[in-house]
Amino acid sequence: MFTGIVEEVGHVTRIEQRGENRRITITATNTPKELKTGNSIAVSGVCLTALDIKPGSFCADLAPETWGLTSFSRINEGALVNLELPMKADGRFGGHILQGHVDGVGKVIALERIADSENFWLRIELPRDVEKYTVYKGSICIEGISLTVAKLEGKSCAIAIIPHTVEMTNLNSLKPGDPVNLEADLIAKYVEKMMTSEPAESSLTVEELVRQGF
Repeated sequence: MFTGIVEEVGHVTRIEQRGENRRITITATNTPKELKTGNSIAVSGVCLTALDIKPGSFCADLAPETWGLTSFSRINEGALVNLELPMKADGRFGGHILQGHVDGVGKVIALERIADSENFWLRIELPRDVEKYTVYKGSICIEGISLTVAKLEGKSCAIAIIPHTVEMTNLNSLKPGDPVNLEADLIAKYVEKMMTSEPAESSLTVEELVRQGF
């Protein structure tokens, strides 16, 4: 499980075709030190398996589906990617519940400074599979970053971004039109399932979820 708090920005230094899969090599200063072969790591919001770990780099294999259905389809050697290690059982919950499973690929509309402010508006075009779970002031994961929806504008959303987030993630490398990985709020998906299923299929009701604080 991840929480959308980016720990480090890595660089994609190599993309190699290996049969039907692609192997990417990512360099980073700190993250590889905590990895062992087979560990999970979120790379721009995608849960991948760490391989061929070295002091300053690690590799991950991407199946054709992962390559084609995520923002990895746009990356080239030199691309910046957001890195997060799985949350430890005794760790602090900093963002929101994430699985590293991409629900859809959005598109950057703009990252622009807010008038008379040091902050930015990040505007993202949402695919239907994510838009239906996106609510005002709700959580959304963009490129592995836990963010809060500030505005809903038709089939797009806007997020207020502070300078620290721009500086410490790959957001400053994105351009209008670039695809971005999106993961919708997990709880919203479970609520939808319970509301559209027969009562016998679930032991939890929406009312029980509310009582439990979800």
